[in-house]
Amino acid sequence: MEFDYFYKEQSDQFAFYRIPKVLITEEFFQELSIDAKLLYGLLLDRVSLSSNSGWFDEEGRVYVIYTIKSIMRDLHCGNKKAGRLMAELEKFGLIERKSRGLGRPWTIYVKNFSGPMLNGHLQACQNNTSGDVITTFQDRSEQHTNNTNINNTKNNDTNPILSGADVDNDERETYYRYFYKQLEIEIMRQRYPMDGDVLSALVDILVDSVCSKRKTIRIAGDDKPINVVKSQFMKLNSSHVEYVMDSLKSNTTKIRNIKQYILATLYNAPLTMSSFYQAEVLHDFPQFTKKN
Repeated sequence: MEFDYFYKEQSDQFAFYRIPKVLITEEFFQELSIDAKLLYGLLLDRVSLSSNSGWFDEEGRVYVIYTIKSIMRDLHCGNKKAGRLMAELEKFGLIERKSRGLGRPWTIYVKNFSGPMLNGHLQACQNNTSGDVITTFQDRSEQHTNNTNINNTKNNDTNPILSGADVDNDERETYYRYFYKQLEIEIMRQRYPMDGDVLSALVDILVDSVCSKRKTIRIAGDDKPINVVKSQFMKLNSSHVEYVMDSLKSNTTKIRNIKQYILATLYNAPLTMSSFYQAEVLHDFPQFTKKN
């Protein structure tokens, strides 16, 4: 496959993960593997989502939920490597994990090491990071049982607490909270009291799309790359929701597939919203139409 070049500002079409420059340039982090640095970037992305979704503990600290299985999927690696990468980050003081009890994924605190905090941390950790053996461990929800278990019990999907079946639900819940807050759905429900089902469907469509494991998503008959779709949806705000609702109300033709209609309208909202309302104004106030 031969890819195209970038032209002008086309890079804006992508969603990017951030990896702090100091992880590359600081001598202290030279022994930290490239994969672990990439994983830290993925965790930072989840910090932003958690913050927007109100995931704070009693001390006001942001936390994230990122299971071993999700890391395996995102980095295309095995269970042992995923655990080893998390242990690397913990060894360097970049994350802190706390157990939430048997059968539940770990709570993860992503550490802020900027400026003076890093300088003080470097000296304190010099001795701690020399010659230590990295011990990998898994989420309690994903630990493997062994064949010598006295009770000979097995983890299976009949027990949702032990099965790890809620891995994707953690990701969905994170995005659901993000969109619910970002799009001000509570306010939208007050503004459109008769359209609660439509607003719920709108949020579900967004969550389904950004959590999709497909490489492309079909929008208005075209297959769009999933990263482009996700980037577009993460730009949305409450004004775009109003635009979608107004578009539905002003549409006079029969909508055969409401889900596809909402999906396409949401995707195009950042590009077409202003022209839509401009046309509405010119229709209601034709005196503002320019005459040649």
